[in-house]
Amino acid sequence: MKMPVRRPWHQCAAMALLMALSTPAMRAWAAKPLPMPLAGNLRPLIEGFLLDQTAGLPGKVTITIDTPMSGALPACDAAEPFLPNGARLWGRVSVGVRCNAEQSWTRYVPAYVAVVANYYVATRPISAGETLATTDFTLREGDLTALPRNVITNASQLGGAIAVNRIASGAPLRLELLRGAIVVHSGQNVKVITQGAGFVASTEGRAMANAAVGASVQVKTQNGRLVSGIARQDGAVELSN
Repeated sequence: MKMPVRRPWHQCAAMALLMALSTPAMRAWAAKPLPMPLAGNLRPLIEGFLLDQTAGLPGKVTITIDTPMSGALPACDAAEPFLPNGARLWGRVSVGVRCNAEQSWTRYVPAYVAVVANYYVATRPISAGETLATTDFTLREGDLTALPRNVITNASQLGGAIAVNRIASGAPLRLELLRGAIVVHSGQNVKVITQGAGFVASTEGRAMANAAVGASVQVKTQNGRLVSGIARQDGAVELSN
């Protein structure tokens, strides 16, 4: 009598899978798309969304997206990234992704938005009440999202500024640590400047209040009209556009 041939187990498993796939139901199952991980199909979408949203931030923006711990997400041809209400594109954020297909879903993906830019630090200890000179601050470069809020990145905010608290040497200069020097005094005659495309015009007026550099102030012109402008370092008032 002829003895049956004993095949290795892996050959038997392969033959069983081939026989199963020959049925219409199994062929339909095999044709379905497999779940795709975030790193494969949604990472470029989220990165592009965050870069668009941060286009107005100063310095160089770098996006880091964390790999989700929940595993793979279902494939989606209509995925849409969004920001939760009140989210701030600064430092560690959570980006929502919703699938608008027939089988909809929503997930939240952690990301980090770094903003590397220049900012100003004190070059020496500065006492409260001191007026800053140009030698009292210098530029540094770093991730603004890791620094205190309102760190100063524009030197125009430091011209004639006065410290309201003691500032340590090397400390980042912040808006709340300074107040602008008064350059326009109430009742003072000031030059009122208007600028436009290809022209600059000026007239005289009387300031209605004190104003520091960069502050808004009302001026009464010679014809009695009240206008609003921004106090400049040179004591002139530039009309707001």
